[in-house]
Formats: sequence, C-alpha cells, structure tokens
Amino acid sequence: MSHSLHKNLSRFYFVYYFFVGVFVPYWALYLQSEHFSPVEIGILMSIFQISRIFAPNFWGWLADHTAKRTVWIRLNTVLGVLGFIAVFWAEGFWSMLLVMGALSLFTSSTMPLSESLTLAHLANTKGHYSRIRMWGSVGFIVASIFLGYLIDLAGISSLLWAILVVQITLFLLTFTLTEANVAPHHTDHFSVWNILRNPAVVALLIGCALMVSAHGVLYNFYSIYLAAHGYSKGMIGWLWSLGVICEIVVFMLMPIIMRRFSLKAIILVSLALAVIRFAMIGLAVDYLVLLLIAQSLHAATFGSFHAATVEVVAKFFNGRHQAKGQAIYNSVTYGLGGAIGGIAGGYALQGLGGELTFLLAAIFPLIGFAVIAFGMKLAETHGDAGMFS
Repeated sequence: MSHSLHKNLSRFYFVYYFFVGVFVPYWALYLQSEHFSPVEIGILMSIFQISRIFAPNFWGWLADHTAKRTVWIRLNTVLGVLGFIAVFWAEGFWSMLLVMGALSLFTSSTMPLSESLTLAHLANTKGHYSRIRMWGSVGFIVASIFLGYLIDLAGISSLLWAILVVQITLFLLTFTLTEANVAPHHTDHFSVWNILRNPAVVALLIGCALMVSAHGVLYNFYSIYLAAHGYSKGMIGWLWSLGVICEIVVFMLMPIIMRRFSLKAIILVSLALAVIRFAMIGLAVDYLVLLLIAQSLHAATFGSFHAATVEVVAKFFNGRHQAKGQAIYNSVTYGLGGAIGGIAGGYALQGLGGELTFLLAAIFPLIGFAVIAFGMKLAETHGDAGMFS
C-alpha cells in the first residue's frame, strides 16, 4: 500500500472515530441533562443500532452493484451533517427521536462502506487492516479525553458544536479517498444467500451479536453509571480512553497474533475476557484499580475481537459480495445486537440499578462463547488455506 493511500485511510479512520469518541461517552449524558429517563435514553441511543440493521445493507448493495464506494461514503457523510443540524432545535422525546433517526440512517452506513473500501485496497496491496484501524482508536482517545475536560469547563452544550465540527471535517476528508478495484473471486456467481446459509457464518453472526449486546449496555450507560458513582467527566474520559489505548496495542500486535493463533481461538478468548470484564464493572465500580483492569480488557473485548471477526467476514464475503458482507456483519452484530443491549440495558438500569445491569450483561458474551465454540470450525491459522474447515 502506498504511503499516501495509507495516510488518507488512516486519517479518515482517525476523524470518524474521533466522532465516535465524542458521541459515545457523552451523548447519553447530554440526553440526561435534557431530562430524558433511562428508558428514553436507551431507546434514543439504540436508534443508531436499529438503523444499522437496515441502512448499511442498502448502501452495501448499492456499492457492490455500482462498484463505487467513495461516492456513497461522501453522500452518507454530508447527509449525516444535515441530519444532525436539526438537533439544535429538537425538544422533547419525539423530536429528538426524529433527529437521531435521520442522523443514524447515514452515520451508521459510513463505516461499513469505509471498511469494504479499505479491505478492497488491502487485498490489492497486502497491507494490514489493524494498522489502519489503529488510527481510529487514537482518534477515539483524543476525543474522549478532550471532550471530557471541555464539558467540565464549558458545559454539556459544547458537545453539540464539537459533533458538528467533526462531522463537517469527516465530509471534507471523503474527497481524499480513492476508489479501489475489487478483484474477481470464484464465489462471485453465488447468491449472497448461499454464503449466509453456511452454519459457520450463522454462528459467527449470532456470536458477534451477543458480544455487541453487552457492549450496547456499555456504550449507552457506562458514563451515566460512572457519573452516578461520583466520577468526574474528565475521569470518565480517561477511563474510556484507557480501554482504547489498550485496544491500540492489540491492533499493533494483531499481525503477529494472527500468525500464531487461529481466528477462532482469538474470538473465543475475547469472549471469555468479556464475561470477566462486564462482571467486574458490575461488581467493582467503587474500586478504581479494579475498574482500570476491567477497562484494559477492552483490548480483547473489542480490539482483538473486532480485528479477527472483520478478517473472517472478509474471507467469507469476497469479490462482488465484499461490501454486502461488511454491511450484513454490521447490521446483525452492531445493529441488532447493539439495539438489544441498549434497549434492554435501559429497562434494566431503571428497574435493577447499574451494578446488576452490568453483571447481567456478562451473560451475553458467555452465551456467545458457546455459540462460537460449537458452531464454527476455524482450526487453521489466519491466511492458511482451509481456515474454515
């Protein structure tokens, strides 16, 4: 991969996940400041996951059908800006629901399209996905720390302007992305439904959805949970950032890890550590050292898990099915799984409290571990022929 291509993709990932680092840790706190209940916050935050069920599949099909990705990435980012602007006038649950619905329809599709573009470039250049994705993690860290202190100093309303500026920047960066040539593949003549009927694909999608369900609770309510236990916005930003710092380390090591361990082993270890992580968050919120250890496990519960599953999806959905495959993966896992976790977490938080909510969230990756362990057969190391046999 050329230096300029790597730089442009890395910069785009940095700014996109800067947006995520602004939005995920603090948007629920903004909604709380507007006096929405935990159930309403759970529903509003889950609009993004629900949009991921439908929107990326349409854009993924369009990208594969037209053999263009950059055009649709650009359109999604500009429509995301226009959708968000209305938030400055939104008042009440239903108007906020409409605004967040409009925003989520487009922002939920930007990254699946970008992932398929990146993987198409990597297929032609033999680069490493994790070394580009790592810059997204850096962007998340910078955003979550910076916004934590900004909100402490300037108030929660500063979040709205920060999100708007980042979204406009992301749109401008789409003009630096170049189209990739997708190489023909021997499965091109297959229907995508032939791939989806593969039991290993079904197990992968179910296991990933269960993992993300637990993270749906985390993304929607972790900041609220910490604030209720007396943590400042600055400290909340640092706790979010710790997990992503550890995630970066894993992304840097993934080429080595994937040479030594099978993708199935990486996924299973990540799921097992997720069970421990969410149980610790539920049981040890008042013990900062244990909370720091739990956050460091984000390296596995997101970092190694995401890197390994994206590689698996890219192997199953190749050639002309590449964008559709990433869209389906995002729809089922981050869409359906995230929505289940986010909405269920809102009811659990309101009825059971934060400690029990996060403790119960550990059940999702536990079930996911069983599904992956018994439903998939990935014995070979990454890149070897027959890795799915």
